[in-house]
Amino acid sequence: MANTPARAESSCEGIPVLLLVGGMGTRLRPVLSGKPKPLAPIGDVPFLQLLVLQLRSQGLRRLVMCTGFQADKIQQEFGDGRKWNVTIDYSEETRPLGTAGAIKLAERFLSSASEFVVVNGDSFLELDLSRLIQFHRENGGWASIAVRRVPDAARYGTVHVGGQNRVVRFSEKMGIQEPGLVNGGVYVFNRDVLQHIPDGPSSLEKNVLPGLLKHGVFALEQNGLFIDIGTPDDYARAQALYHSLSRAAFSDSQIGFQNRPHR
Repeated sequence: MANTPARAESSCEGIPVLLLVGGMGTRLRPVLSGKPKPLAPIGDVPFLQLLVLQLRSQGLRRLVMCTGFQADKIQQEFGDGRKWNVTIDYSEETRPLGTAGAIKLAERFLSSASEFVVVNGDSFLELDLSRLIQFHRENGGWASIAVRRVPDAARYGTVHVGGQNRVVRFSEKMGIQEPGLVNGGVYVFNRDVLQHIPDGPSSLEKNVLPGLLKHGVFALEQNGLFIDIGTPDDYARAQALYHSLSRAAFSDSQIGFQNRPHR
């Protein structure tokens, strides 16, 4: 990746990150009994650890884990974050709130932030976060999304982008095996977005993002490694890609080698 650690620090320092890790992971239960999906082992580390290390390696140290299902296990694993030289707070939902509802519940952790990052806890996208944040500031919209072109978008919703990288519409999963531009699960939002998320259960993808189009939603295409672990097949693929995921998580890392996962 092109950015240097110093650049990442200057662009990202102080920006809070919400990690959406509250899902039940129903489809993974046959291969992951007894653990929440974000703690699925990849190599010998939890998948969520790769996300934490990726964020820290690019200068994002203020993390909020939006937990739900088996929240206690995630908190036991990561604690206050000092092991990874980050700070971790927890926003625990007592009932399933969906992706947008979880963000709204965590609003109290964003009181001093004019912008914040959101990362899905079950997918990994190799990207330059400082570039995404700068892209967001340059365009002046309310939301920016990292997107990835994939050869088979059947199990994803697709993102349709017009001129100047502005998103014009979102399409639901169609089950049609064809190439498409998909949501990579990493966002930058202005805090104004919080006013457009209702209390209670709601979906970021279905209920919130389409309504933000009039305020400006922009997409920055990425070309790096992208994988989610939502199905047993993709989880198996993530296992096979462990070394590549680990290298991507440490791009531009400033973390000491003592905290790297074993190879």
